[in-house]
Amino acid sequence: MTQINSAQPRHDWTLPEVEALFDLPFMELVFQAATVHRAWFDPSEMQISQLLSVKTGGCAENCGYCSQSAHFKTGLKAEKLMEPAVVIAKAKAARDGGAQRFCMGAAWRELKDRDLPKLAEMIGGVKALGMETCATLGMLTAEQAQQLKDAGLDYYNHNLDTGPDYYADVVTTRTYQERLDTLAHVRDAGMSTCCGGIVGMGEMRRDRAGLLHQLATLPAHPDSLPINGLVPISGTPLGDQILADDAKAIDSIEFVRTIAVARIVCPKAMVRLSAGREGMSRDLQALCFMAGANSIFVGGKLLTTPLPGQDEDSRLFQDLDLRPMAMTKAVLAPETVAAE
Repeated sequence: MTQINSAQPRHDWTLPEVEALFDLPFMELVFQAATVHRAWFDPSEMQISQLLSVKTGGCAENCGYCSQSAHFKTGLKAEKLMEPAVVIAKAKAARDGGAQRFCMGAAWRELKDRDLPKLAEMIGGVKALGMETCATLGMLTAEQAQQLKDAGLDYYNHNLDTGPDYYADVVTTRTYQERLDTLAHVRDAGMSTCCGGIVGMGEMRRDRAGLLHQLATLPAHPDSLPINGLVPISGTPLGDQILADDAKAIDSIEFVRTIAVARIVCPKAMVRLSAGREGMSRDLQALCFMAGANSIFVGGKLLTTPLPGQDEDSRLFQDLDLRPMAMTKAVLAPETVAAE
């Protein structure tokens, strides 16, 4: 049986080792993941984030899961980049509702220099509210990453989506290496990385292991690691595939396994239970938290897909004796938190 001898981060994981974690008996895997979690975090604390789509639809990418792609007819209307004052007002409302981090997402293949001044104003305004800032804006150059850092951006999200072997079944308009290059630019600029993927797209367990292996062998582990469950959207290739044959969707227990393995191989990351949470039972969410997830999105909507309402989340927190992570802990390095 594979045993975790240390909760210290490793960057030399092999794919067979990650696959062996997935193959552990379920109870043993969750126990080991929970043990690693407790080495770095208080298991009763949860980071609260909110995500706003600041530029919706019309994306040139052909990601097979995405309602915002211009390649698919999903009924989503393309919109222009929002004005900074509107974004900042929504961030204030999110903060007043308990969110600690505010994420801004734009449906672009890559960031254009002409949009940087508006984005810098948004970032600065959110930062002034005392919130952690995050953005996902597509591919970046090294210069753009530095400008975002200079504007005050704390985190940049750029997901790998899936393992390298399944990637071509998900998107063909951007290479895996281009995603890795953007992450390198973000790290080199001194920003924290937010990087994870999507499960339930028809991939196999080996592909999920491949995704986590990629994340665990990056030069620096993601500071935030979102695990998204596919929300099948009619009109998208992957959504239509799952809607036509739900046997290709991920099993709930397999989803928890993915959370647990993510916690073990990236022990210091905020493992975020992201898209798909609205369709999860309270029991499943509780299992995910037990297996090491310690971050969620709130606010009723994640870009274009639904999230549970605030009242529902409040009841879940109350029943599970969870509390929001203190802002000082949310922004401190995990080593500092563990040492307290």
